[in-house]
Amino acid sequence: MSPAPRAGAIVGVLSCAGIAAALMQTLVVPLIGELPRLLDTSAANASWVLTATLLAGAVATPVVGRMGDLYGKRRVLLGCVLLLVVGSVVGAMANSLVPMVVGRALQGLAAGIIPLGISIMRDVLPPERLGSSIALMSSSLGMGGAFGLPLSAVIVDNADWHMLFWGTAGIAALIGVMVFLTVPESPVRDRGRFDYLGAAGLSAGLVCLLLAVSKGGDWGWASRTTLGLFAAAVLILLLWGVWELRVREPLVDLRATARRQVLMTNLASIVVGFSMYAMSVLSPQLLQLPAATGYGLGQSMLAAGLWMAPAGLVMMVVSPLGAKLSAAAGPKISLLTGALIIAAGYGSALPLMGEAWGLLLFSCVCSAGVAFAYGAMPALIMSAVPASETAAANGFNTLMRSIGTSTSSAVIGVVLANMTVQVGPVSVPSENGFRAGFLIGAGVAVAAALVALAIPGRRAAPAAPAAADLVPAAPAAAVSAPIRGTVLSESGPVAGAAVTLIDGAGRQIAHGVSGADGRYALDTARSGAFLLVGSAAGFQPEAVPVEVAGAPVDTDVRLAGPAGAGGTVRDAVTGEPVPGATVVAVNIAGEVTHSAATGLDGTFFLPGLDAADHTLAVRAAGYRPKAFQGEPPGAVGSWTVTLDPGLAVSGTVRGTSGRPLPGVRVAVLDSGGDLVAATVTGADGGYRFGDLAAADYTLVASGYAPVTGTIDLTGHGVDAFDLRLSRHADPQPAAPVQPGGVTPP
Repeated sequence: MSPAPRAGAIVGVLSCAGIAAALMQTLVVPLIGELPRLLDTSAANASWVLTATLLAGAVATPVVGRMGDLYGKRRVLLGCVLLLVVGSVVGAMANSLVPMVVGRALQGLAAGIIPLGISIMRDVLPPERLGSSIALMSSSLGMGGAFGLPLSAVIVDNADWHMLFWGTAGIAALIGVMVFLTVPESPVRDRGRFDYLGAAGLSAGLVCLLLAVSKGGDWGWASRTTLGLFAAAVLILLLWGVWELRVREPLVDLRATARRQVLMTNLASIVVGFSMYAMSVLSPQLLQLPAATGYGLGQSMLAAGLWMAPAGLVMMVVSPLGAKLSAAAGPKISLLTGALIIAAGYGSALPLMGEAWGLLLFSCVCSAGVAFAYGAMPALIMSAVPASETAAANGFNTLMRSIGTSTSSAVIGVVLANMTVQVGPVSVPSENGFRAGFLIGAGVAVAAALVALAIPGRRAAPAAPAAADLVPAAPAAAVSAPIRGTVLSESGPVAGAAVTLIDGAGRQIAHGVSGADGRYALDTARSGAFLLVGSAAGFQPEAVPVEVAGAPVDTDVRLAGPAGAGGTVRDAVTGEPVPGATVVAVNIAGEVTHSAATGLDGTFFLPGLDAADHTLAVRAAGYRPKAFQGEPPGAVGSWTVTLDPGLAVSGTVRGTSGRPLPGVRVAVLDSGGDLVAATVTGADGGYRFGDLAAADYTLVASGYAPVTGTIDLTGHGVDAFDLRLSRHADPQPAAPVQPGGVTPP
């Protein structure tokens, strides 16, 4: 792997990209009260400036995650950064509602940067840097929100509001350049097709759900619009779930998300996201309420933002500590610890809410808990899904956090809106309303801790073999035993294979990726019995037991035959590859289960195909189709399919005068005299037969005095086989045929 400085640059650039994407959450908060005037619209319409970002971000995270797994995580991440630049420029030039909403939606699409960054880190960073780096990247979601409020307030107070967007455009462009120059493309990639229908279904269901949650307070929770959107969300998401379970290459692998570890982690993400955002809703409002209320702290927007800013710094400092706890005790413990810290933070808010420094302490404690929890979630997710699906799985996990924050905003908003006091002509949230909000946050954090307890934990490490007691134990720091070797398949070295070292308790000890020559190298400071797991797209994974006793260990990982079947389609005459051929697999029930098209080199691959239980049919334009069944010859899963050209013969039927004759029946007979095909000449006297096998044929033209001609079809057919007919009363002999024709007898 690259040296430490390069790894540090990758972490720094990706973390800054995540913070920039998260800044979009609070970018326009200081403008909320002024947006109706600035955009010449109503307050209800102006709220779409916030809602558009929420909806776009929720839709983007699982979709771009899957795209990253398929098409390259760095490539898709750069696309997200470009959308952030474009959205910021559109917002900077906007002076009315519609372009502002469009710009904010484009900014929201950048939310996919965070799950993509986490997945890139897993694929390219050395194992010793992985835990703390992922924790920092995961926490960037909270850091961006904490830093965004004071930064936006400073700009709005001292410059034209458009500078908010010009500033983010410049920051995003700089980050894009740094990503391009610093971050390598991940070698781990999934094979398959993008599930467009699944993406559309999930997007529609999420839009209905989050629109109802975020706008229900404005429209009325019992209104037809809100209830209709909730009902539509349930129906669409149910149908989407059925589709995802049936399709072979789903957008979201629901079977994987149903695994206990992934399911419980995603549920914890919802409730932790709720707790985090409740803090962001309650503290700024309490800080800015007039002191005349008796409990408001009378701070300006800028001062309130500055009081909240240290919480982001706390997350940055604490996230590496959470990574160390995960490495020592497991990410489940980190998540549980984080949830309990959040609950304690909310509990401290009740006696401290009367002072600005008290809310600062409360927000810092909660942020520390969020750092522990958010840092643990990607580790839990990625240890339960294949390496080639990490971006999609992290994207779905980020979506769960977004659902939690959206629900939090709605619930806390309802509580504060219904528990108010009158201050002059204005109704403001009451002190009891804030207390209720803090208690709800504490209760949800406790619920997160209970969910964390339900996540499968580590088993106790098995006792070491008795023989190990005879070997003097070396200090852990003194052991740095590299495990090295080559990842191989039947066809040679495998590049970009994920190699993971696991101890007896199921904990990841080291992780790496094989190079272009299939070579890998892992370092561990521990000795004992381990399991080395190798996996690569298109191959069945393999596990190899490894004994480490302080000395270098050479171990090759041999991946079994492809997890599927493939081969090459060639022209039976020329031997050249046939691109664009369609290969279809049909099971014993007659159902199509796999399909693929050959590439420019004529190769194809059908992931997951058990060849023995399927019939394969191959067809291509200009060739005769072919079907076959059973195991392929040679290596398992490797065919060479030869297609015979679909030979054609064509020509014109003419009279003795050379005039084309329409309406003449032309038949093709095989060598045994059986009819193969027949047609009738057109207005120009022309005829054509296609898809004929190589053989000797007789062509018979009738309707006048019958004429026959023989032809030997080879190669790619005959294009000018003309026939001449004479009427029964025509005494003239048949004229000589044109080149390629035959003389009638």
